[in-house]
Amino acid sequence: VLIMGDRIVAIDAEAEARADADAGINQLDARGLAAVPGFIELQINGIGARDFTADPAAMWDVGAMLAAHGVTSFLPTIVSSARGSVDAALAAWVAGADQPHDGAVALGLHIEGPYLAPARRGAHDLGHLRTPDPQEVGAWVRSGALRILTMAPELPRAMEVIGFAHAKGVVVSVGHTDADAVTTFAAIDAGARYATHLFNAMPPMNHRAPGAAGALLADDRVTLGVIADGHHLDPLMLGLIGRLAPGRISLVSDAVAVLDTRDGAHRLGDQVLHVSDGAVRLADGTLAGSAAGLDACVRGFATVTGSARAAVKAVTATPARLLRIGHERGALRPGAIADLVLLTPALEVAATIIGGKMAYQGEALTGR
Repeated sequence: VLIMGDRIVAIDAEAEARADADAGINQLDARGLAAVPGFIELQINGIGARDFTADPAAMWDVGAMLAAHGVTSFLPTIVSSARGSVDAALAAWVAGADQPHDGAVALGLHIEGPYLAPARRGAHDLGHLRTPDPQEVGAWVRSGALRILTMAPELPRAMEVIGFAHAKGVVVSVGHTDADAVTTFAAIDAGARYATHLFNAMPPMNHRAPGAAGALLADDRVTLGVIADGHHLDPLMLGLIGRLAPGRISLVSDAVAVLDTRDGAHRLGDQVLHVSDGAVRLADGTLAGSAAGLDACVRGFATVTGSARAAVKAVTATPARLLRIGHERGALRPGAIADLVLLTPALEVAATIIGGKMAYQGEALTGR
């Protein structure tokens, strides 16, 4: 891969020939490593004790930490919270979007809630849930920061909001829902194109009641967000999703602020999170996000499915297509932004390059 400035200008044989012909080109010894596009993270709540909902400006300070997990671009995820919290997060993204930052780039926001089904709220605060408000969503859209909106389609005025947001270019996601299959298909027809952590925070799929999960799996218009951290989905279910929906899976970490911290009890806002072996739970055992990075999810998916290629596609080309940024990200091609990751045969991150600059170097590369 030949990089000039922040762009890829050549790949494969052409890149090698041009590098050999110009002694002034710096070359990186990556023998034994695989170069893949930079990882695109669609759902992450925080990292390194920084929570994006409580401290939205943190989205511009954690890029280097995310680069260590292979992430080159991401959507800071804002969970159900007080009305002013979403506005503050939107303003924080707008204020920093045109500024230089180190590491992974925040492409916009994923707002997860507050339009969620109370019975499927998971770790979301019941007191912050409310019915969809078209005027509120209109203001979010006008900010230019909203990229994904997760909501339950069975709520009042939900279909109106779905249609409006989709028409404005926002990716509407079905999640934290009690909807049946008929309602979910109606949401897809209205414009929903994504599933937030498939099977989690929705009714289990039954042979007579396929529910939201069945509809989302069955409709090829929908990209499926999947957490492959070894806790949110049984490996059998993860493998079935891989077989039933090839090319439609977008791996996400759904990591919370305890990512890159130690196991044990951590206070996050008004809640105490208990972290053990990559799982994050409330005191009652409810899963509350993940403590696994996106790179760990790539390894987990590859292990279960037997396909490293499918795992990499699920964090590169597929999320890029969903966000309509495939012309610049998600692939190694001339003209694309020079975001790439070097992986070891075990799919460990050896190095991360963002916008043509080295953002992270692991032991597999620094030891050369």
